[in-house]
Amino acid sequence: MTDVSPSAPGPLEIEALEFIRALIRIDSVNTGDAATIGDGETRAALYVKQRLDEVGYETVLVEPRPGRASVVARLAGSDPDAGALVAHAHLDVVPVDADDWTHPPFGAEIHDGLLYGRGAVDMKDFAGMLLAIARAFRRDGVVPRRDLIFAFFADEEAGGVWGARWLVENRPELFAGATEAISEVGGFSIPLPDDRRAYLVATAEKGVTVATLTARGAAAHGSRPTADNAVVRLARAVAAVGAHRFPVVRTATLERFLEVYGRASGEPLDGDDLSRLGFSASVIDAGARNTVSPTVLTAGGKINVIPASASATLDVRVVPGQADALRDELAAVVGDDIEIAWSRYIPAIEAPAEGRLMDVLQHAVTAEDPDGTVVPYLLPASTDNKHLSRLGIRGYGFVPLRVPADFDVFGQFHTADECVPVEALFFGTRVTARILRDA
Repeated sequence: MTDVSPSAPGPLEIEALEFIRALIRIDSVNTGDAATIGDGETRAALYVKQRLDEVGYETVLVEPRPGRASVVARLAGSDPDAGALVAHAHLDVVPVDADDWTHPPFGAEIHDGLLYGRGAVDMKDFAGMLLAIARAFRRDGVVPRRDLIFAFFADEEAGGVWGARWLVENRPELFAGATEAISEVGGFSIPLPDDRRAYLVATAEKGVTVATLTARGAAAHGSRPTADNAVVRLARAVAAVGAHRFPVVRTATLERFLEVYGRASGEPLDGDDLSRLGFSASVIDAGARNTVSPTVLTAGGKINVIPASASATLDVRVVPGQADALRDELAAVVGDDIEIAWSRYIPAIEAPAEGRLMDVLQHAVTAEDPDGTVVPYLLPASTDNKHLSRLGIRGYGFVPLRVPADFDVFGQFHTADECVPVEALFFGTRVTARILRDA
């Protein structure tokens, strides 16, 4: 385990930690079911609004449905010709089963230098950092280069329907002039040789769609097995999907990742063999190829009836520019006797992996970790950046966390005992403040 040398926290870091813990203690679980969600997101939004109001921000609280509130505030920059930067976090969290937790999921307790709680990395950590930085800039008279739009969204964990998506569709003026955005999922360190670190930045996100496979056959009594059993035919197709490995697609983002990480590590990296990346290999690999995961099976209703049809729902994640190729390949995998229906397509997004903002990220990291290297990658999941992209805003995932070499930040998302090193939060607060000031 590579130790991370701590830096003494200042008032900014201490306030950020205070806000992060306060937000974790607000149960803002998003079940995806209006009947069970409650008002946690609004309570969290009101907490953020009050803290911003205290230092003189003009805040906008938007609550399209009771309990589903978001907050937006803007800080003017010094360069009116520079596009605004949206710094955003979501205030909702995924459900918990408290019996699986060693520490209370909404207790925000600190043990052995780790902060535990739902949202510790996803993503009340960044919400607390942004809140502390926004207050410090306003209080201390810091004027960033470009306008900063601080946004705290509801409903990210259920697709942003009442959060970022709703604001983009109904209140786009709140993001007027914005050209770039920064949020999850990235920024945390992964090890390089010689105790050095790479900091991943998501410059692209895979597209999301749903495929439903349907097999049809003849209905029959369960006591008389048939060769035309829809359940068996569907099972073969699902097994074929599970065994299939889609090829690596050499996107611009992947090429840049291989180039930068290979140069930083001192050894070329092959996109078809990422094993030396350790626990982060699975995430990078998932972003390097199309993926299809069977998640829901539906067939029959009675044990003694062979049903006439059976279906499987697939979670499909699409590399930029690969939607048509994926459909053709999946059809070949399942065979001609399986029907495929497609729904809910959310396109992939891809921002430039080089440019001023990337340089600012690197300089901000270098100020805290002189040997740290910022490396772009393709996020295999989705964030609210997809919604902002509809306004022409290029999204980046970068919540900077310097963690020990054996600490898997990816593995903390949606897990029991979600936690983050407190020192990583202090590091992230300092780095993010530099980014927002200089971007």
